[in-house]
Amino acid sequence: MNLVNLQDVSLAYGPLVLLDSVSLGIDEGDRIGIVGRNGGGKSTLVSVLAGRLKPDSGRVVHNRGLRVGFLHQQDSFPDTTVGDFVLGGRAEHEWAGDARVRDVLRGLLSGWDLGARMAHLSGGERRRAGLARMLIDTHDLIILDEPTNHLDIEGIAWLADHLNRRREAVAVVTHDRWFLDAVTHRTWEVVDGRVERYEGGYAAYVLVKAERQRLAQAAEERRQNLLRKELAWLRRGPPARTSKPRFRIEAANALIADEPPPRDTVELVRFASSRLGKTVIDVKDVTLRAGDTTLLEHLTWQLGPGDRVGLVGVNGSGKTTLLRLLAGEREPDAGSVRHGKTVNLAHLSQNLAELDPEARPLQAVSEIRQHVTVGKREYSASQMLERFGFRGERQWTPVGDLSGGERRRLQLLRLLMAEPNVLLLDEPTNDLDIETLNELEDLLDGWPGSLVVVSHDRYFLERICDRVFALLGDRTLRHLPGGVDEYLRRRAEAADGGEVPRGAADAAGSRKEAPGLSAAERRAAQKEMQRIERRIDRISARESELHALMAEAADDYTRLAELDAELKALTAEKADLEDAWLAEAEKLGE
Repeated sequence: MNLVNLQDVSLAYGPLVLLDSVSLGIDEGDRIGIVGRNGGGKSTLVSVLAGRLKPDSGRVVHNRGLRVGFLHQQDSFPDTTVGDFVLGGRAEHEWAGDARVRDVLRGLLSGWDLGARMAHLSGGERRRAGLARMLIDTHDLIILDEPTNHLDIEGIAWLADHLNRRREAVAVVTHDRWFLDAVTHRTWEVVDGRVERYEGGYAAYVLVKAERQRLAQAAEERRQNLLRKELAWLRRGPPARTSKPRFRIEAANALIADEPPPRDTVELVRFASSRLGKTVIDVKDVTLRAGDTTLLEHLTWQLGPGDRVGLVGVNGSGKTTLLRLLAGEREPDAGSVRHGKTVNLAHLSQNLAELDPEARPLQAVSEIRQHVTVGKREYSASQMLERFGFRGERQWTPVGDLSGGERRRLQLLRLLMAEPNVLLLDEPTNDLDIETLNELEDLLDGWPGSLVVVSHDRYFLERICDRVFALLGDRTLRHLPGGVDEYLRRRAEAADGGEVPRGAADAAGSRKEAPGLSAAERRAAQKEMQRIERRIDRISARESELHALMAEAADDYTRLAELDAELKALTAEKADLEDAWLAEAEKLGE
């Protein structure tokens, strides 16, 4: 059943056109990820879909009686208690027996006091409460605008699992690429007033977009190379990142056949050693406290030349405090921290000093350095600004007129222009869109120095870092060979079912496991998957033939129309087969 339809919808703010004659729809069961540059119209699109914003022209048609749950970035919150706001006046015996409510409270508000006032919560905590309130109710369509903001890695993993167990259609705006792959089945890219549609989550979106650019012989060669590098990472990275269907593997391998690895780790470490010497940062027998809480006790740890370390832990575990200790901005309560003589350190904190609002981005970057060398290439300040999304006149827009995300990008670029050899990054992905994240990752891939990153962006951590350390609340810094997956497993084991908010009844129920398949059913499912794969191979071969024939018949419009009709029919059949393959794979647990 169709839930929402947009018909020739247009919307502009002054001369800026955000939606230009957009026609699309959302059906029951759709899982749609919405991506695009900051300021490109993603939030505007979901506001129009939800009926919160009226377009300048065109029609927005909702199915009769449609129930929409909408989490917006600019939602306001009443001054009431957390319990009244989230539970909506439900009696305790009513919600305590509801498995969904208990799951949401454990996942988002574990340990909270439901009697606390909303006005006393931080902005991030109010967003979390708003998300909990929306998920407790039943809807036909759930629309989420940046739901992973203010969630830690555990919260993001919980939200992905929770949404996957719900039946409602979902449309989500997010820059979290791991979350996109975990939750969505289709991707919409908002670009230049259009909405480009792709089948699959983030990994499939990268592949199909690279294929489209290759077939169209796009002029923007550098942008295509970035997509190819991103695709190479997706194929070579940790296998647990995504369960890409087998029928995509050959196409991916063909695209990245000549693409080198994202970085030559051995060569970078050798180069970093020559720049940094043997000592970078040595932490010896350090005790670190925050108020009455001991965060670390008798810690001895070393950051070596070329080390690329990801640091994870729950909110409040001391990650930011540890970065300040490594940066020399905070003295240890006991022990010592020693920096190497050649260390040139840059620290990106979450609260950098504001830039002069009258300054221009090009001036702000040029005053640090006019040119910078990345890998074997030299870039001017203007070229680096362009890589970070400041194109044309935007390089001369007063800093005071920039968005929060743009100012964050500018501050990060100023740090990189100083050519440090040690980087400490505290949540560097906040407010960055996916395209800018790709540029940042491309820069850091070839960056020869030592790196410590605190981030809730799981994809970014896995892409940039070689090792993961965790603050698990036991006053130590633990190396996790299994990375983020091991961290989540350890946290789940420690939580042992989680904590219901104070004032809540604990009537936890257990979810029954689906019965396993019999041997005959497994054989039948495997046989069906093999049949589907053979048919997809034949369709892919015919698609290649059709593309060649269409190129030859470029001047024969009648023949071109016939070939195009056949191609569209094959594409639709292929999409149905891919869905059928995924259904059989889910039966087998693959």
